Amino acid sequence: MDAHLQAGVAIYNAGYYHAAHDAWEDHWLDLESGTDDELLLHGCIQFTAAVYHARNRNWSGATGLAGSAGAYLSDLPPTYREVNVEAVREYLGALERDPERIERGPAPPLTHEGRVLGLADLDFASTAVAAEVLAEELGYDEAAIEAATRYARADLDAGEEGSRFVTFLFDFVRDEGNRAIVAQRLAEHVERRRRRDADLDGLFEE
Repeated sequence: MDAHLQAGVAIYNAGYYHAAHDAWEDHWLDLESGTDDELLLHGCIQFTAAVYHARNRNWSGATGLAGSAGAYLSDLPPTYREVNVEAVREYLGALERDPERIERGPAPPLTHEGRVLGLADLDFASTAVAAEVLAEELGYDEAAIEAATRYARADLDAGEEGSRFVTFLFDFVRDEGNRAIVAQRLAEHVERRRRRDADLDGLFEE
C-alpha cells in the first residue's frame, strides 16, 4: 500500500487533484470495506475530489464530497499511515460549510511522516505508480510508460542500478519542464529494448 499511498500524496501536492485518486483507487478497490486502510484511501479519494470540484466552482459537488470524505475519516487517529488525517478532517468540515473558501486560499497539503511529500521525494516503487498515473492524466503514451516500468523492474532485479529506464522514469515524474522530451526518449528506449528482446527470442532454440 505504501507505494500507492505516497504516490497519491505527492501527486496531490503537485496540484494534480484529479489524478491523485488514480494512484489510490486500484489498491483501494482490493481492500476490505470498513478497514482502517480502506477508510483512509476512500476518504483521501473523496477529499481530492472535493478540492477538485471546489476549484472548478462546483459548490454542491464539493460540499457533498467534503461531508462524505469527512465521514470516512472520522474514526481514524489524527495521524494514520503517517498521513495528516486531522488536518484533512478539519479542512473538510470548513469546506463543507463554505466551499468558496477555496478561492480565498489553497487547500492544505498532505503530509507523510511529518513533511509535505513531493514528486522528487518518491522512491522507485512510488515513482513507478506516479509515472503511470501522470501518463494517463497528461495524455502521454501509457503503453510506453508501462513497458518502461516493467523493464526498469527487471533491470533492478538483475542488479543493474544504472538502468536508463529507472533514470527516465524518475525524470518523467520529477522534471515537469522537460517531461515531453523525457517521454519521447523513454519511448525510443522501450522500442529499442523490444527489438533487442525480439532478436534474442529463439536464438538458442533448436
